[in-house]
Amino acid sequence: MLIWTIIRIAFKSIAANKLRSFLTMLGIIIGVAAVIAMLALGAGTKAKVTESVKGMGSNLLMVRPSSRWGGGVSSAARQDLTLEDADAILEQVPVVEMVSPEASSRYQAKYLNKNSQVSVLAEAPTYFKVRNFVVEYGRAFTESEVNQSAKVAVLGSKTAADLFGDLNPVGEQIKVKGINFIVIGVTKTKGDQGWYNPDDQIVVPLNTGMNQLMGKENIDSIYLTVKDGTDMQEAIESVSAVLRRQHKIQPGRGDDFTVRNLQEIADSLAEVSQVFTLLLAGVASISLLVGGIGIMNIMLVTVTERTREIGIRKALGARPFDLLTQFLLEAVVVSLTGGILGITFGIGSIFLFNYVMANYFDGAFSAIFQVWPVVLAFCFSFAVGVFFGWYPARKAAAMDPIDALRYE
Repeated sequence: MLIWTIIRIAFKSIAANKLRSFLTMLGIIIGVAAVIAMLALGAGTKAKVTESVKGMGSNLLMVRPSSRWGGGVSSAARQDLTLEDADAILEQVPVVEMVSPEASSRYQAKYLNKNSQVSVLAEAPTYFKVRNFVVEYGRAFTESEVNQSAKVAVLGSKTAADLFGDLNPVGEQIKVKGINFIVIGVTKTKGDQGWYNPDDQIVVPLNTGMNQLMGKENIDSIYLTVKDGTDMQEAIESVSAVLRRQHKIQPGRGDDFTVRNLQEIADSLAEVSQVFTLLLAGVASISLLVGGIGIMNIMLVTVTERTREIGIRKALGARPFDLLTQFLLEAVVVSLTGGILGITFGIGSIFLFNYVMANYFDGAFSAIFQVWPVVLAFCFSFAVGVFFGWYPARKAAAMDPIDALRYE
């Protein structure tokens, strides 16, 4: 029997029992659609993490205080980082290009009758280059403004929108903790990065923020950029050695600071995201197994229902191979039809998800369509049809024609 004839008969069989055929294919449809959607979400998550880290700056190290250890017991975290530590790192570690010491707190910012609770960062002028911020309107503050404790501020785009709406904030005056600041710039939008929003902040000169706003003597963190091609682990060790000397930590005692490579954090987050995505895709693929069992079940029912047809065909000279091919192809057609519908639903769900995120959540996150999951899903659908259709097809091919003709 010709292959196309067999395929046509298979489609007629599907059309003759539409509801039964659809329910048979439902497991394949759900499984394929879920796998494609989960892998797209995983790719989107990984891209988001990578984008967030790139937005924070390239070749970036972060130094923060940690618990001091003594006698096997750790005390509470101590704020031991100083401006002198930042200067020492810049002077004594040749691979470090720039440092950006930071002190931060949260305050209510006011403009006329509007107010917003935001993060206020006391920074050096190097902050904008180290942390990869672009001042879209106005300008950043200068070194002389830091030394003079000038009351100027650069707003994040979200903070600017919350306080000023559509007005241009440059040149306007805001109040933070009862102190007036002149807005001199607004940074370009970066987008919410999950654990914090870089667009919802106010950046003020380091001396102004530490002395007049926060009343801090020590800083909360130091961000460092290192030269391209530098071994990040060696840079971390060099920075740690300088800080241990600065803090007079004796050999054998633990550090009272931590130095982290943000790229390693991003890689860890991306790896966790990938494992979680594969786990979800694995759970979704169980639907494919269930769908395959459904195909085997329906094909066994079909073989039983068409027992007399099988007997007539064998009596007319059909070979076992012909019957094996016919029923196997019917199972493959059912499986591939479900797979194609699943691919359609999976791709449709990706575009629908991205549309909703773009229009209702400001494009905070998006799934990334990939071709290889579609190809994999199609091949897997074919494999399911062959694997679960083999036994019913072989049963039909091995049927005795005399017994088949006697079947009622």
